[in-house]
Amino acid sequence: MEKVLSDTISTRKLLLIAGTGWLFDAMDVGLLSFILAALKIDWSLLPSELGLISSVNSIGMAVGAFVFGLYADKKGRKSAFIITLLLFSIASGLSAFAWGLGSLLVLRFFIGMGLGGELPVASTLVSESVAPNVRGRIVVLLESFWAVGWIFAALIAYFLIPISFIGWRGALIICALPALYTLYLRYSIPDSIKYSELTEVEKNESMYSKLATLWQKPYRKSTIMLWIVWFCVVFSYYGMFLWLPSVMMLKGFDLVQSFGYILIMTLAQLPGYFSVAWLIERVGRKWVLAIYLLGTLVSACLFGLSETANSLLLFGALLSFFNLGAWGAMYAYTPEQYISNIRATGVGLAAAIGRLGGIFGPLLVGYLVAANIDIAVIFMIFAIAIFIAILAILFLGKETKQQPIV
Repeated sequence: MEKVLSDTISTRKLLLIAGTGWLFDAMDVGLLSFILAALKIDWSLLPSELGLISSVNSIGMAVGAFVFGLYADKKGRKSAFIITLLLFSIASGLSAFAWGLGSLLVLRFFIGMGLGGELPVASTLVSESVAPNVRGRIVVLLESFWAVGWIFAALIAYFLIPISFIGWRGALIICALPALYTLYLRYSIPDSIKYSELTEVEKNESMYSKLATLWQKPYRKSTIMLWIVWFCVVFSYYGMFLWLPSVMMLKGFDLVQSFGYILIMTLAQLPGYFSVAWLIERVGRKWVLAIYLLGTLVSACLFGLSETANSLLLFGALLSFFNLGAWGAMYAYTPEQYISNIRATGVGLAAAIGRLGGIFGPLLVGYLVAANIDIAVIFMIFAIAIFIAILAILFLGKETKQQPIV
C-alpha cells in the first residue's frame, strides 16, 4: 500500500510539491493568452480562429476533469496527479512543432485534458491531507501558485517570445519541462489518508452510482450551486483573461507594450490570493467567495470602460486581484461539499461543467470582436455571469469553515 500523509511529509512540503505542479499548469494557460496574440500575427488568424484554440483547450479540460475525477476516486489522487501532469507537459512540448491550426487544435485538446484533470485532483489531495483549522488557507495558498505560474508566463512572453529564434515555439518547449518533475513526484508525494481509508467496495463503486449520489438530498443543493458558480466563473475568467493581451492591442497598444502591462496586472494576483488565505479561516468560505466575486464584477465593468493606459492598468490589476482571489476561495470551498468516496468525482464534475463555460467564453469574445462589438459591452456580459454566480452562492451555498471532512 502507498504511504499516506503523516509524519513522513509536512503540510509545507505537500503544499510545495502540489503547488509546483499547479504552477506549471498556470504557466501553460498563461502562455496561451500571449501565444494567441503572437499567432494572430504569425499565422494571420481571425479572431474566431483564436477563440477556437482557447475553446478546444477548454473542451479538453472538461473531459480531463470528468475522467480523472472518476479515476482519482478509483485509483488514487497521487496516481491521477502524476498522469495528468505528464499528459499535459508532453503534449505542450509537441505543440511547439505544430505546423498549422489543425495540428495545434489536436494537441491543445490533450494539453487541456491534462490541465483539467490535474487541478481538481490536486486540490482534493491537499484538502484531504491537512487539518480542518488550516485546510481552507492551505488550499488557497495552493491556488496562489497559479499566480506565480502566470508571472513566469508573462516574463517568458515579455522577454523571450519577441526574440525571433525563440518565439512562441520556444516558449511551448519550456512547458514540456514538467515531464521531468513527474519523476520526482512519483517518489515524493503520498496519497491522502482519506483515500487510503476507503474500502475496496467504495473505491470500485460504479460511475453511475457516484454520479447519482451527487444528486441525492444531502448533496443536491451543493451540486447545483457548484455547477452554476463554476460555469459562470470559468466562462468569465477565460473570456476575459485569455483575451487580455489582444484586448490591449485592440485598445491601441503594440504587442510588447501589451505583454508588459499584463505582467504588471498579473502581479496583483498574489495579494489577491494572500488576502483570501488570511480571510477564509476568519470570515468563512461562502462570504469571502461572494465578496471577491463582487469585486470581480465591478472591476470587469470598469476595465471594459477604460481607455487610458493608467485606468486600464488600475482596473486590470483590481480584476486580477479579486478574480484570482475568488478562484482560491472556490477551490477551497468545492472539495468540502462531498464525502471522500465521491469527493474527486464531485470536484472533477464541477470543474468539467466550469470548463464548458471556458469553451463558450473565448468563442463569444472572438465572434463579438469580429462583429465590432464594443469591449465595454463584452465585459458587461461577463459581469452579468459573475452576478449569477453570486446569487447561487448566497441562496444555495452553505458555510463549511473548519468543519471536518469525512
